[in-house]
Amino acid sequence: MKGYLGIDVGSVSTKLALLDEEVRVMAQHYLLTHGQPIQAVQKGLKEIASSIPKDIEIRGVGTTGSARRLSGLLVGADVIKNEITAHAVAAIHFHPDVRTIIEIGGQDSKIIIVRDGVVIDFGMNTVCAAGTGSFLDQQALRLNVPIHVFGEHALRSESPVRIAGRCTVFAESDMIHKQQTGCHLNDIIAGLCEALVRNYINNVAKGKEIQSPILFQGGVAANQGMKKAFEQELGTEIYVPKFYSVMGAIGAALLAKEKMDGAGPSQFKGFEIVNLNCRTRTLICKKCENICDLVEFVVDEKPVSYWGDRCGKWETFQKS
Repeated sequence: MKGYLGIDVGSVSTKLALLDEEVRVMAQHYLLTHGQPIQAVQKGLKEIASSIPKDIEIRGVGTTGSARRLSGLLVGADVIKNEITAHAVAAIHFHPDVRTIIEIGGQDSKIIIVRDGVVIDFGMNTVCAAGTGSFLDQQALRLNVPIHVFGEHALRSESPVRIAGRCTVFAESDMIHKQQTGCHLNDIIAGLCEALVRNYINNVAKGKEIQSPILFQGGVAANQGMKKAFEQELGTEIYVPKFYSVMGAIGAALLAKEKMDGAGPSQFKGFEIVNLNCRTRTLICKKCENICDLVEFVVDEKPVSYWGDRCGKWETFQKS
């Protein structure tokens, strides 16, 4: 049996997906990164390995996400791609007629505009995290509501309150004010969902032509309150794909399959890497006037690769 592995490492969560030769999802895993991408990837690989046949041959590996280069070095990736490409490839694979992709993760949010199966435009949030999953997590904690039932409260709202959602500070202070004036919890949560949607539409999607069919991907897509708020704001149905939380990883696996079909063996280092002692450390290079801040990738106390230099001196240093 042959498989293709995709890994999506973000600042908040790490996602893995394994596809078979018929590009069916054989296994998937979602876990929190906790600021330790190397350990998260190793833990995720261990979980994936425990749920698949022992004799499976990994023919291709793709990585994406904010830590795509680091995770690519760790696992021996054949393809390293950005999140826009990975999410679009997965969405188009499952829904070839998709025209708009809404993706909201823990620390960032994106919109991808697709026409005839080709990405023609995209947008991302800038410095504000008011429209992301981490903001919802923070407010759920403040309201003492488990995040997995946040959306259920929003759906039970009869009269959502209007909350300022242009930035995290204003949204949080406005929410506290609504609490103090006695507004119902369900109405506050529904108001938060609507505020986040307005923030997304006015910032991330500003100037974009949003057309149906629309897919909603990323961890926040699990929140039914957000789905309803998007449908009300846009006046159309929003579709949440089956594998909404791991679409980036699936896209990376699809890209790996596309590249490696008919090619030589994969660079994948094997599931044994879960036992390696891997870490990164920062260095300052003073060998030229750039004074570069370097990131050194160390495996079993041996330097494997460096990045972050501006002069190019360290770009060619890489050991297998």
